[in-house]
Amino acid sequence: MNAVDRALKDAMAIEGALGAALVDLESGMALGTRSAVPGLDLALAAASHADIVRVTHRTLDATDLGTEVIESILTSLTTQYHLVRPLARTRGSRLFLSLVLDRNRANIAMAHHHLRRIEAGLDV
Repeated sequence: MNAVDRALKDAMAIEGALGAALVDLESGMALGTRSAVPGLDLALAAASHADIVRVTHRTLDATDLGTEVIESILTSLTTQYHLVRPLARTRGSRLFLSLVLDRNRANIAMAHHHLRRIEAGLDV
């Protein structure tokens, strides 16, 4: 099992996980996806999440917060959470993990903790 598959498998083990993707920020393309829900379009979500990360970077730069680092971005929907974690430890590439969670089953603090652990073990 390669590093991407292992990271996605670990992400899907997070309580409430519905889908996970490892995404290239520049292209918005998913390098890999896993889903527990038929019809969950993780490729579309990956592209949309890439847009959100890019806009957040531009906002930080425009508001003199350019020295801040995005740890995660959370979008709360009525039935889901979308948690995006840009990865700092990926040898110069600009990647992020995208995690879709069932809002009724997920614990955001634990999901953050698990994504940090996954990032620490990811060598891409």
